[in-house]
Amino acid sequence: MNSRNYGYQYDTNPRKIKPDYSRPKRNKTQTQKNTTKTTKNRNAKNPKKTKQAKQTKQSKQKEQKKLQTKAKFSVFIKCILLFAILFFVIFRNSQISESFAQIQSLKATITEIKKENNQLEINIQNSINLSNIEQQAKDLLGMQKLNNKQIEYISLPKKDYTEPKAEEVIIDDEKSLLDIIIEKITNLF
Repeated sequence: MNSRNYGYQYDTNPRKIKPDYSRPKRNKTQTQKNTTKTTKNRNAKNPKKTKQAKQTKQSKQKEQKKLQTKAKFSVFIKCILLFAILFFVIFRNSQISESFAQIQSLKATITEIKKENNQLEINIQNSINLSNIEQQAKDLLGMQKLNNKQIEYISLPKKDYTEPKAEEVIIDDEKSLLDIIIEKITNLF
């Protein structure tokens, strides 16, 4: 009995039948060697064709070398561009890290300055205290509180020395052109 199942199967795709044998693959190098031998035998008969064949072969080899050098050059240029891009990325990252370090140092100095400001505010509030001011006045300036002997009374007459200014109220009504001209003429005299 055959191991393959060739019967109809429901709801499936048909199976592909594979051959029991495998074909041997030809090597490309063997076919090229065979073709070159046959062309040499043919060209041996005609010397003109051999010269032309050599020239065409040499020109093809030159073209192949040019293509190879162009390919190598393009690969070289692509490598240089790739390294340039990588260098630019690395350079940009180093600039970013330097600026980040500067920002961190500036933040640290800001926190130090804020601490100093808070301390100075506390010192100012402590120095504003009346008992501190009185103590500093006694110690530094040699000041003392007033005694009854130091108080002198001055008597002033009850006359008021300030004079109120008379206010002048100017009311601007809408005046006609004729009224304005008459007013200016009267102000001149």
